[in-house]
Amino acid sequence: MSNRPDSLSPRAARALADAAPTPFWTDRPERPDPRPPLTGLATRTDLLVVGGGFTGLWAAIQAKEDDPSRDVVVIEADRLADGASGRNGGFVSPSLTHGLSQGLSCWPDEIETLERLAADNFAAIGTTLEAHGIDADFHVPGELTLALTEHQVPAVHEAFELHRAHGYEVELLDAAGARGRVDSPLYRAGLFDPEVGLVDPARLVWGLARAAESLGVRIHEHTRATGFDTEGDGVRVSLEGGSVHARRVVIGTNAAQGVLKRFSAWVLPVYDHVLMTEPLTAAQLDAIGWKGREGLTDAGNQFHYYRRTLDDRVLFGGYDANYHFPGRIDPALEQSDASHGLLADHFVDIFPQLADIRFTHRWAGVIDTTSRFTPVFGTALGGRMAYAVGYTGLGVASTRFGARVALDLLDGRDTEVTRLQMVRRKPIPFPPEPIRYAAVRATRSALAAEDRTGKRNLWLKALDTIGVGFDS
Repeated sequence: MSNRPDSLSPRAARALADAAPTPFWTDRPERPDPRPPLTGLATRTDLLVVGGGFTGLWAAIQAKEDDPSRDVVVIEADRLADGASGRNGGFVSPSLTHGLSQGLSCWPDEIETLERLAADNFAAIGTTLEAHGIDADFHVPGELTLALTEHQVPAVHEAFELHRAHGYEVELLDAAGARGRVDSPLYRAGLFDPEVGLVDPARLVWGLARAAESLGVRIHEHTRATGFDTEGDGVRVSLEGGSVHARRVVIGTNAAQGVLKRFSAWVLPVYDHVLMTEPLTAAQLDAIGWKGREGLTDAGNQFHYYRRTLDDRVLFGGYDANYHFPGRIDPALEQSDASHGLLADHFVDIFPQLADIRFTHRWAGVIDTTSRFTPVFGTALGGRMAYAVGYTGLGVASTRFGARVALDLLDGRDTEVTRLQMVRRKPIPFPPEPIRYAAVRATRSALAAEDRTGKRNLWLKALDTIGVGFDS
């Protein structure tokens, strides 16, 4: 696998020459027209949802399902699907804990409950999509986790044994078996999990928005919240073009900084870069033997994720997670020759049969990473506000669960989900700057060294001991 280039390699330059600098998912004529912004001072609502991504839309839908008479308004600072919900790879993992191993390390006494809730949540997503006629290309082809080096093979075997011990019908593949599913000279072993789904994330956002509106939810785009103050029995929310009084507020803003100052202690904004190929021909698909539609990932710390779309493009992302001092989020950071060029080279390293591939789109999105890789839940403003942020790259399915938690917290319900330790206890906060930036760089360097050598150094072992990590 090639290392980070100082500039685009000739083959990466050719492959990226015509790539549009925008997310593939939203660069399509079927994108809905934006809803009008919310302006003025007279608006009142029972529930204001801040953030029109997966968390916010699931919160709005479930709030109306709980109480159809409840007035619900959703505000989105930009356009629906402009944020992480329209920029991700569309992998729909059932896990609420960033994988079984992470769940066991953090909450061993609750793991059976968490896995059951995860399965229920995953099933409810499919039920909602069917009930509302949402066509988001949701399907469940499973996921292959692949060892690209010999020292990744034991990790694949350990994951297989762990999942089998907990009753999961996963399949272990040797090199020949893995290459029989998808043919790459780098594959040494594989683990197939049949429970992972795939979706078109932007179409999911647009479909959930239509479903919410069919239930009576009002949605406003280009409406940015700028401040929150208690007022009477609710919250006065300042907007760029006015304000709104809400009896209760749910915050589902992913990695966006500045909504609540407390988020900066728990959430790191990490840039993840993505490429989309041109549609593969039948001959190209035959060359790599990818006859199924399994999602693919690899077993390294710095890992790739890749999947086929229904029109036979290949989305290829991950590996190069970038944190910018001091938690900077800026559209100027979305285009990176270093990161996109590295991905283009890695794609051909994995699939030399596709050496002449061209990419049609290149983009990046911000992942809301926490130190334990799972969300932060809580309330603010005397219980008038609840939040769920920090999904660390596995939020396509778990945002529905996060929205459920936020609504239960907001209504003061003592439920199975509000009693979970994952909900009641916050992750360890990240250190302040500039220590934070130095710690992230040291951790990234140590993770890359482990990927090269298979050896975990003292820095990573120390982080393991206190339950802290860095991941995309």
